[in-house]
Amino acid sequence: MTIAPFAAGTAAADLNTQRLVAMKASLGTISNQIGSGRTADTYGGLGSGRTQSLAAHAQISALDSYIAAAGTGATRVSLASASVQQIATLGSNTWSSLVSARTGTGTTARSTMQQIAAGQLGGTLDALNQSTGGQYIMGGRVTDRAPVESAARILDGDPAAGLDGVRTLITERQAADLGTGSPKTGRLDLSGSGASVSLSESQSLGVRTNFGFTIAGAVSSNPAGLSVAFQPGAPASATLSFASQPKDGDIVRVSVRNTDGSEAFVDLTARTAGGGGEGTFAIGADAAASAQNLTAALAGRTVTGVQSASPPGATATLSGGNPASATVTVGAGLQAGDSVQITVGLRDGTSKTLSLKAAADNKAAGTFAIGASPADTAANLQAALATALDTTAGTDLAASSATRAASDFFAGSSSPGLSPRRVALDAAGNATAYVADPSGRTLIWYKGDDTSADPRGTATVPVSRDQSVAIGVQANEVPFRKTLSGLAVLATTSFDDTDADGRRFDAYSGRLQTLFKPGDGQPSVEGIGSELSLASAQIATQKSQNTATKAVLQKTVDGVESVTTEEAAAKLLTLQTQLQASYQATSMLSKLTLTSYL
Repeated sequence: MTIAPFAAGTAAADLNTQRLVAMKASLGTISNQIGSGRTADTYGGLGSGRTQSLAAHAQISALDSYIAAAGTGATRVSLASASVQQIATLGSNTWSSLVSARTGTGTTARSTMQQIAAGQLGGTLDALNQSTGGQYIMGGRVTDRAPVESAARILDGDPAAGLDGVRTLITERQAADLGTGSPKTGRLDLSGSGASVSLSESQSLGVRTNFGFTIAGAVSSNPAGLSVAFQPGAPASATLSFASQPKDGDIVRVSVRNTDGSEAFVDLTARTAGGGGEGTFAIGADAAASAQNLTAALAGRTVTGVQSASPPGATATLSGGNPASATVTVGAGLQAGDSVQITVGLRDGTSKTLSLKAAADNKAAGTFAIGASPADTAANLQAALATALDTTAGTDLAASSATRAASDFFAGSSSPGLSPRRVALDAAGNATAYVADPSGRTLIWYKGDDTSADPRGTATVPVSRDQSVAIGVQANEVPFRKTLSGLAVLATTSFDDTDADGRRFDAYSGRLQTLFKPGDGQPSVEGIGSELSLASAQIATQKSQNTATKAVLQKTVDGVESVTTEEAAAKLLTLQTQLQASYQATSMLSKLTLTSYL
């Protein structure tokens, strides 16, 4: 190490030089600030403000992603809301048309409703196939394909592939419910012997459990003239079994009868030990134990049937019970005006009372002629009852059957074992029960995701660090299925404008109206629209808040990273003046000699 020799005045000169160099560097920094508008080109140049700047930039970056997601989500929700509103409008218009035609103010519309309904069905399906940015938005988590089939395929199926559409299912179910004979008695057995007329439910367990009328009651206005013996029925019990041990995730669809006589589906998923919950049953040690667990999960419900994929091949074996019956015996005290009322139940939970009145002749509807003997009168009563059953079968029962078949079709799913119910036929072509495994026979109309119990949760928009808004929609949600079922029934059923067809139209109209406008507390298309509107409002509110927060953070960043041009210019001018004065003083001192000093 070399030590520089000492020279008088060296320290002062070095210090002055350092000051000049520092002022020159500051001059360059301020000039750059004026040119760029920024305090520094690097975070290190910000000094103590760099931590604040880095934190603010991180928050702004996160907010930008939330704002962008909110914009995309808002577009999707807007399109979904528009589609839902279109479906609601189509359903409401159809409901209004049914009311108008039913009340007589628009009877000429009956003959055109089939064609109109076919068009509205197509419009509804188009709305359900809404897409944005190449993604379909009403198929849940499945966005790469249209969630629903075309109207033509839904109505008529795919004959080349051997898959039936809803039209075939309706025809098949109506034949099963009405019966193949003439007159149609709704699968009830009607017979007469002497002075008595007997009506009873089918002796076949499968038939009386699943098809046709049930006998709910019978009363007489004059027991002395028309004696009634009514025997209530008892439902058969179902023993559930599996052909093989179910595996985790297998779904079993169980048909149950509600207390009002209507039918419903209960879908249960097989789960291993410890993986149970609502809508599941535990897999046992073997197939028999699993069947017992399935039965336990259905405790308190009247099981009428079961279906699943094969394997596991679920079956329900019916046994016990007894058919309801009513016997009317004509007595010597019969007088004109005496009547008997027989109430028959339908599988949708409704009922119809057939009232037959004794008269001198049977020219008026709903009457039977008093004959020369009780046996003759009983024969007339039997004929009148057969006519009443045939009329009710062709109206109320046919309407009930059609709506239930359409509902079954749209309840079908691509999940194994959840294909639409199909009717099993005997060698004579008579319906005897439902097929245990209906897979591969019916077109599956919905091709989206149906694995989530919460359709809204199938798509979410992150709008903040701690909040996401659910915006998913599935085309197979119950309100959509009801609307589609109603439109499908109308699109496959023709009516005319005559008074004679009025009763049949009324029977259909009354049931279809409940599909287009559910009762209070029931899921509705409008309800889905309200949920989407709420989601849209949440997205908009959070987006506004994020935008406002970003603006505040941006001001913080600007305060740290940016400079005011006026202030920097003033600093530059001051520094230039100081630097010039320093240069001049240094120049003068550099020329100073002892001679000039003296």
